[in-house]
Amino acid sequence: MGMIFDIKRYAIHDGPGIRTTIFLKGCPLNCLWCHNPEAKAAEQEFMWWKKRCIHCGDCQEACPKNAISFSDESLILDVKECNYCGACLAVCHSQALELIGKEKTVSQLMKEVEKDVAFYDESGGGVTFSGGEPLMQPVFLRSLLKACKEKRIHTAVDTCGYVKPKILLDIGEFADLFLYDVKVIDDNKHVEFTGVSNKLILGNVRKLSDIGHRIIVRSPVVPGVNDEETDISELGAFVSSLKNVKELHVLPYHRAGVEKAKRLKKQQEPLFVSHPPSAERLCEIAEKLRDFGLEIQVGG
Repeated sequence: MGMIFDIKRYAIHDGPGIRTTIFLKGCPLNCLWCHNPEAKAAEQEFMWWKKRCIHCGDCQEACPKNAISFSDESLILDVKECNYCGACLAVCHSQALELIGKEKTVSQLMKEVEKDVAFYDESGGGVTFSGGEPLMQPVFLRSLLKACKEKRIHTAVDTCGYVKPKILLDIGEFADLFLYDVKVIDDNKHVEFTGVSNKLILGNVRKLSDIGHRIIVRSPVVPGVNDEETDISELGAFVSSLKNVKELHVLPYHRAGVEKAKRLKKQQEPLFVSHPPSAERLCEIAEKLRDFGLEIQVGG
């Protein structure tokens, strides 16, 4: 049994071919630009869609814990009282409330995965486990990967690499591909913008590459965080130093997480807001990284 928050079918940016991407909840990083803020917490939580809400008050009346109230502008959720029983969802006819996080078994998810086997076979695709950070649920993830392997379904694990090496290497026995996120090489910047050091992350990807695992490094380009010339040079130098790693995907920052963060009904710091990098700047970065002998792709 594990906690997921989304399943995306026919994904084409989460590894080779047509894929089913399963998003697991929970993340040890606190990236200030996070585009999936609903993935950070390991537990269930609510999103409230202000534009959908008709302020009928039915959810407030239905709540057995009296955890819901309203101000002039917003729904207020007492997260200490709420037990996520779903009584409010049942009466929210405008679908303004959404429960983020569902417990699923391996067999339940495999039934979903196997619906698209024909697409995997035709396109060279498979299943990608993302998040959040899927390695925060290592036993669940290992069981899913093993079940896919038994069905000869290609697997990819999208990870930030902030995990004990033993867990990562154990998962590596069953994963066909790692989509490995490297945010920024400078450790001081990494701490400032993600909340943790990157020493474990960089050490882990080197361990994986030394063993010979298939790895695609992916790095977001976030203006104001990691788009300076020094950042690009350090990234290129590090990735090109890894054995058996030649492919680097440059992912442009977008603001999808900003509105989602506002909808989450809990106290949290506002997201860092930047502007998406221009196509011209992405081309410049890609060319600079190609000078390190790397295969560069802009986008996932």
